[in-house]
Amino acid sequence: MKTLRLLLFLPGLGALAWGAVLFAEYAFPLRADVFGTLGWLAGGPLVHDLLIAPLVGVVGLALSSVLSDRWKTPVKTGAVLTGVLTLLAVPLLWRPFGGATNPGLHDADTGTGLLVTLGVVWLGVLVAGTRNAIRGLNAKKGHA
Repeated sequence: MKTLRLLLFLPGLGALAWGAVLFAEYAFPLRADVFGTLGWLAGGPLVHDLLIAPLVGVVGLALSSVLSDRWKTPVKTGAVLTGVLTLLAVPLLWRPFGGATNPGLHDADTGTGLLVTLGVVWLGVLVAGTRNAIRGLNAKKGHA
């Protein structure tokens, strides 16, 4: 097990070192935009650790205490997919032309696309949860 950990640790350490080299090439000589970059590099983990992670934890605990067992997995899956899809859409929602220019890729309405996709995800949650609930009712009838 220690050998496996070492084999996983060494490439990670190499990637970290390479990232530090690339950042040093970008950052020196110091310019005004470097400080903005440092703000993003420090601010992202802080926002995640102090705001997003506790919020997700509280919502997860609340859902686990409210939902029945048959609905927990579909709702948790829908919540995770909602979070991932929203994170992927944030750069284009935040700044409409934040991505590279590529005709046909970024010329769509990102907000509408996200809402439609989330609607499909939660429709799937509704179908899966209803299916699980019906299976549970049928199982109770069969054993009664």
